[in-house]
Amino acid sequence: MKNSTLYNIVHNSKTIKIRKGLDIPIPGTAERHVTLLRPDGYTYAVKPTDYVGVAPRLLVAEGDNVLAGSPLFEDKNNPGVPFVSPVSGTVKAIMRGEKRTLLAVVVEPNEGMQKSRCFDPVDPSDSDKDTIAKTLVESGLWNLLRQRPFGIVPRPGSCPKAVFISGFDSSPLPVDYDFILKNDFTLRKSHEDFQWGINVLARFAPVHLSLNGKTQRDSFLASVANADIHFFEGPHPAGLVGTQIAHIDPINKGETLWTVNAQDVAIIGRLFRTGNYNPERIVAFCGPDVDKPEYYSLISGADLPTIVLKNGSGKQRIICCDVLSGVSINGGFLSASCDKVCYIPEGDYYDFMGWLRPNFRKFSFSRTFISGFFKNSKLGAKMQYDTGRHGSQRPLFVTGEFEKLVPLDIYPMQLIKACIVGDIDLMEELGIYEVEPEDLALCEFADTSKTEIQAIVRNALEKIRKES
Repeated sequence: MKNSTLYNIVHNSKTIKIRKGLDIPIPGTAERHVTLLRPDGYTYAVKPTDYVGVAPRLLVAEGDNVLAGSPLFEDKNNPGVPFVSPVSGTVKAIMRGEKRTLLAVVVEPNEGMQKSRCFDPVDPSDSDKDTIAKTLVESGLWNLLRQRPFGIVPRPGSCPKAVFISGFDSSPLPVDYDFILKNDFTLRKSHEDFQWGINVLARFAPVHLSLNGKTQRDSFLASVANADIHFFEGPHPAGLVGTQIAHIDPINKGETLWTVNAQDVAIIGRLFRTGNYNPERIVAFCGPDVDKPEYYSLISGADLPTIVLKNGSGKQRIICCDVLSGVSINGGFLSASCDKVCYIPEGDYYDFMGWLRPNFRKFSFSRTFISGFFKNSKLGAKMQYDTGRHGSQRPLFVTGEFEKLVPLDIYPMQLIKACIVGDIDLMEELGIYEVEPEDLALCEFADTSKTEIQAIVRNALEKIRKES
């Protein structure tokens, strides 16, 4: 059941313009400065919970010595695909939850120089797809790939119809990929690694790289070879890969495609160019109350260092990745493929008179507050943001607001209701295969019913995946 009138885009040979969506101008975007953090002194963890549908089988024990790139566990549902240690050192702890569910494998790094597994440098232009896939699997970098539908790690040997990469971030507190990938930090060659990563992925399927049509036309990313370049303009979620897929090559039932984070493309390319496993990445630490919002160079899975945990002032919620769809990690480890850590003030305070009081400092999509009329003014730039929900959960009712936020060819309200009741046939008709929870994060943000929409969509996708 499609709604072509809701497919609101202007498409020409150069630019895809998104009309629907919402920009949330949270202050505190990271400045273009990088602080280097040494790997020793902190602990690192690999968490099965960062991946959808992983049933881990442990391969190490506490006290074992490991190299960077050594397998720690593998997925029972995807045998032979290891999840590897980000650093060399000693397995410090194996964290378990209810029913002994594996939550994380914690590694304490060695002091001094890190040692990693070495692979032979591979030129993707001279290698076949099977050889490249074998290298990705053995190195643990296969887990950087995500398959749609379901958002899972793909099975080795699978063949997607396309690979999609978003080269810009439109979410609140955006990450600057031009800055991260163009500059060389700690003697890395990120721009060269990115091209190598594109060459690797192009051996599996056509690669689509999407860029910001207003700011990236002269970017080095716009001249990348072996990829189809697309320019997007418009509000968030223009930078989400789900939006880009829907406007370039929509996914249908029975089809699969892959998505890859832009920094992960460079990490893949680094392995094939140098033969060294090096999961180092640049992460933005940002937010309205952060003393010095900037970028940090660190290794995937790092425990939040003291210098970073004390970066904010007041009571904060620390969110890994996008504030709309990320994960709270207060005192925990960075999630896989994390590009930013956002500090948002907690909203656990009593708000006198609530929405009845005229308010000039609260962001409002539905114009519940007077401030909703001043989003683009100087007053709008001074709005206060926190994690408060401003109400409790209540029955979901039709407001027509969701349709203004989702630039996909779907009926979002009807799809969400189908997910709630678990009607698989109806979900398929309404386009469940086209979405991931993050694609409906704006709906959850603007929902007056306070429904946990992303959790509902994830549970529905898992139900379909398990039954299929």
